[in-house]
Amino acid sequence: MELYDVLIVGGGPIGLASALEAKKNNLKYIIIEKGTVANSLYNYPLYMTFFSTADRLEIDEIPFITTKPKPGRQDALEYYQGIARQKGLNIKTYEKVLNIKKSTFFQIETSKQIYFAKNVIIATGFYDIPNMMEIPGEDLPKVKHYYTEPYPYAFQNVVVIGSSNSSVDAALEIYRKGGNVTMIIRKSEISKSVKYWVKPDIENRIKEGSIKAFFEAELLEVKPNSVIFKTKNGEIKEVENDFVLAMTGYLPDFKFLENIGIDLKGDCLNPTYNPKTMESNIEGIYLAGVVCGGKDTHLWFIENSRIHAKQIIKNIIDKQ
Repeated sequence: MELYDVLIVGGGPIGLASALEAKKNNLKYIIIEKGTVANSLYNYPLYMTFFSTADRLEIDEIPFITTKPKPGRQDALEYYQGIARQKGLNIKTYEKVLNIKKSTFFQIETSKQIYFAKNVIIATGFYDIPNMMEIPGEDLPKVKHYYTEPYPYAFQNVVVIGSSNSSVDAALEIYRKGGNVTMIIRKSEISKSVKYWVKPDIENRIKEGSIKAFFEAELLEVKPNSVIFKTKNGEIKEVENDFVLAMTGYLPDFKFLENIGIDLKGDCLNPTYNPKTMESNIEGIYLAGVVCGGKDTHLWFIENSRIHAKQIIKNIIDKQ
C-alpha cells in the first residue's frame, strides 16, 4: 500500500499551490484532477480577461510574466500548467475522486483506483455545477450554462440571463459579432462587481438600444423558438429566440462534500472549517480556495485564497 502524506483533490491554482508547499516541506503528495490542469480556467470564455493583475495571481512566489496589464485565460493556463511541468508536480489528470472514507488512514476512491493518505485537501473550486433556473425548457439544447466565444451566436436572437461579468462579456461580444442580444436581469441595475473598464460599455450599449435589457425581470419558460419572461411591471412577454445563455453562476459539489461528512451550514451551505488551519470538521480533511464559501462563491478567489496552502501544510507539519 502506497501511503501519501497529503492527497489533493483538484489541480487548479490553489491545488497546485498546496502541492508546491507540500513538496517544499518534503511531504509525499499527489494531486487528483478530474480534467486538465487548471480545468476551471480551461473552461472559461476564450477571450476572458482577469480583473486581477498578474502579480495577484502568482503562487509560491513564481513570477507571472505577461506584457498585458491584466492577463487573460490563455496567459493563466500557460502560467499554471507551466508550473506543473517545470516543477514536476505529481498530478493525475482526467481522474475523478468519487468518495473519501476514513479508517486508520483516508481511503480515496477515484474513477481509476484506490489511494491512501494521512491527510486530504479539498480544492475543487465551483465551476462544474451550474446554478439551475429550474424552469420549463431549461433542458432544451438551445440553453447553455457555459459561454466560450461569440461566433456560434452571430446573427441569432440570444437571451443572456444575469448581469455579472460573464453575462456582460457574453452580451457585448455577441452583439459585436452581429447577434441580436436581449438581457434579462433580476436586479435593478448592472452588477457593481462588473469590471470597471467594461461597465460603462454595457451601460451605454443598453442606453442607446443596441442591446435590449429588462431589469427586475424573470425568465419563466424556454420554448423551442421563443422565451417567456415577466417584466418588473408584471407583464408577461414572449419573444423569438434561438439561444439562451444562462449565466446564473456555478456551485461547489455539495453532494460530494456531504457524502464525505463535511458539515454544511445555513442557506448558503457554508462548509465547516477552522479559518486558522483550514481543517474541516473531519480531522485530517482540509478545505482550500473557493469551495470554502459554499454558495457564496464570490468570497474566495485566487488572490485571497493562495494563503490557504501555507496554512494547511503548516498545520499538517505541526501535528506530526
